[in-house]
Amino acid sequence: MNKVTVIGLDLAKNVFQVHGSNAQGKKLLGKRLKRTEVIAYFAALAPCLVGMEACGGAHEWARQLEQLGHKVKLMPPQYVKAYVQGNKTDARDAAAICEAASRDSVPTVAIRSRDSQQIQSLHRVREGWMKQRIATANQIRGLLAEFGYLVTPGMRRLFNEVREWQAKLGNELGILSELIEELLSHLKQLDERISKVDQKILHAHRESRACRLIESVPGVGMMTATAVVGTFGYASMFSTGRKFACALGLTPREHSSGGKQVLLGISKRGNGYIRKLLIHGARSVLRARLGKERYAEDWVVKLAERRGHNKAVCALAAKNARRIWAMLQNGEVFRTDYAFT
Repeated sequence: MNKVTVIGLDLAKNVFQVHGSNAQGKKLLGKRLKRTEVIAYFAALAPCLVGMEACGGAHEWARQLEQLGHKVKLMPPQYVKAYVQGNKTDARDAAAICEAASRDSVPTVAIRSRDSQQIQSLHRVREGWMKQRIATANQIRGLLAEFGYLVTPGMRRLFNEVREWQAKLGNELGILSELIEELLSHLKQLDERISKVDQKILHAHRESRACRLIESVPGVGMMTATAVVGTFGYASMFSTGRKFACALGLTPREHSSGGKQVLLGISKRGNGYIRKLLIHGARSVLRARLGKERYAEDWVVKLAERRGHNKAVCALAAKNARRIWAMLQNGEVFRTDYAFT
């Protein structure tokens, strides 16, 4: 009766809140800890279930607590919020986490290894530099447009057209020319950095059997494969391929009532980065198959002709997510001639 079986740990930068309860849900302890006191405190406790929200630093804390013998349950914050009673405080957040951890219906987040987190860090850094690259190129176009010179959209012709502008203008706009030169230099540095990250991602891809396996799916390349494996591992926390696609926001959003089912567009929940990669990959596959006689009877081509290009792209991305989940579970390479029996 007085044994702590479930603990809710509210993570923070410096001050952590602990809420413990027994098997009947009765509160047995509540304590505020400093960051340096957390490990020593849990090392002195008997092994129990520790619930935490999946947030920054949660996976590292989960790995350390598991080494101490505790069972850790990471949960999406949006599912924990429903258990918060009253106004928000650290103590009530920890109590809500403890309550949610004791519920089997609350979904869990798989604890990632350090290698997986490092691969995910590569993608995050690359994505940030890609945004800076696009912003820098757009700034160059905007500055030149202010002086009546329009640059062709796209990155390929940007450098050549800017050089042509500089040669044509001479020293007439010296300050602007210097600023453009600085922006071009920054753009080249970003390209070099992105290229180095791509090489590291390629190395990680070659070292991972799972990445090479799911790359055989049409529309799934190196970037998508490493992002999926780095984020979800073998996706064993999902019981079906549909739930995996749902976690990526590729399934329809539902608004049903009174026995009438209403399906809307895709939910766009979960991991937006992987969803974007899958949709871009599906778009490239559909573009390559449209208008080709050999693919005239392909289901995605027929769907595009019947319901529109974007719906077909999302349908193919969702199907690729299901294929990825199935291949990670059974270890089979993608086969175009596979038929379910």
